Amino acid sequence: MEKPWRLAVLDDEPLVCKRLTRALTKDGYDVESFLSAAPFLQAMQRDPFHVVITDLRLPDMNGLSVLTKIKERWAGTEVIVITGYGSVENAVTAMKAGAYHYVSKPVRLAEIRHLARGAVEKVAMRRENERLREALRGGDPLGRIVGKSRVVQDVFALIRKVAPLDCTVLIEGQSGTGKELVARAIHGLSPRAPRPFVSFNCGGFTEELITSELFGYEKGAFTGATATKVGLMESAVGGTVFLDEIGEMPLPMQVKLLHVLQEKRILRVGGTRPIALDIRILAATNKDLKQEVLAGRFREDLFYRLNVVRIPLPTLAERRDDIPLLVAHFIGKYRTLFGKPVEGIHPQALEILKNHNFPGNVRELENIIERAVALTEKPQIGVDDLPEDLRQLEVDAYPAEELLPLEEVEKRHILRVLNKTGYNKNLAAQILEMPRTTLWRKMKKYGIRSGAPSGPSN
Repeated sequence: MEKPWRLAVLDDEPLVCKRLTRALTKDGYDVESFLSAAPFLQAMQRDPFHVVITDLRLPDMNGLSVLTKIKERWAGTEVIVITGYGSVENAVTAMKAGAYHYVSKPVRLAEIRHLARGAVEKVAMRRENERLREALRGGDPLGRIVGKSRVVQDVFALIRKVAPLDCTVLIEGQSGTGKELVARAIHGLSPRAPRPFVSFNCGGFTEELITSELFGYEKGAFTGATATKVGLMESAVGGTVFLDEIGEMPLPMQVKLLHVLQEKRILRVGGTRPIALDIRILAATNKDLKQEVLAGRFREDLFYRLNVVRIPLPTLAERRDDIPLLVAHFIGKYRTLFGKPVEGIHPQALEILKNHNFPGNVRELENIIERAVALTEKPQIGVDDLPEDLRQLEVDAYPAEELLPLEEVEKRHILRVLNKTGYNKNLAAQILEMPRTTLWRKMKKYGIRSGAPSGPSN
């Protein structure tokens, strides 16, 4: 069983430590709290934390110094900085020094829990990318299948069990769930790994075309056969043949495939001499073959020949915990392919992806990320880089009473920043990234007085 993520809370106020520790422990994290930096750094030496939440004011060390030490020695640890109302400049410094995010006092538990979850996901993404790079360097056949969810781990366990057995395997799953990746992993972990892996999609082809592609043909077998052609099955001798979308195979061709499975021999089109085969057959389908048998569209005897071991693949909606890892993997893939400096994805955009149903499964997610990396000009994929139908999900996620006019949203945000800064207009303008004169005009437009805080701030 995997260890829980380790989080540390640093604050000189015992009550704050207690509240944060209790809330984060309920979320399933292993949490330790510290009232000063020295004991924390000792604990970090023994067993580094994945995420650290630290106040800027500590009795024995400045929080920025703690952040710097963490980033120097444990670059993979994410740090969330807690700041006071008047320490926006320090917050900016913290972000530049590598902090994941900062939180203003008074600390809100919901905000801390949300940021902790995002920081953990970022650590998980980085770890998964490192694992994939290591797996690809070491040739791990499972390295191309991205996921740490329980259902994916179950698939891994089945692959490891069945790979060395040299039996026929039926891989079932919706389009885009990674059936060929599973077939390649089975081949890669089997004794046949040094020999060829040949893939053929049975969908949309006639019996004659499938026969000539799989079995080959002799010279003169039909008009246009000007030379002998070795079929895919023969070319894979000693290795593995993967038949994708086997449920689409025409019935007459199913009879021929059954014969191959029984006799371990093929006959080229136009040939008279049977050719012995030493191959392993893996098949995949996005259909329910039992229902296809009942409907008379698939041979029952072939179904039982193929269904020696069955590996069902989960949909992406059934493994949503893997979406951040998959997103990170695809960003890395297409960043390199397109030469784009895209480093990650905005939490709001990631949240939209995590709430999408993905009828096209992992393939759909990959297409979304490929498009976003190709088109974005920012270092992070944002909401506006997602397809329009997904962006609509962001609107649908809010109740109707929160769908406010843009001017009302702007007014409320300005009020929130002014209240947080004690109506320090220079500081508020800096945070809002607008000239002080622009802030003054907007305050006048919205009827915001220059004195004490007034009006709603949320």
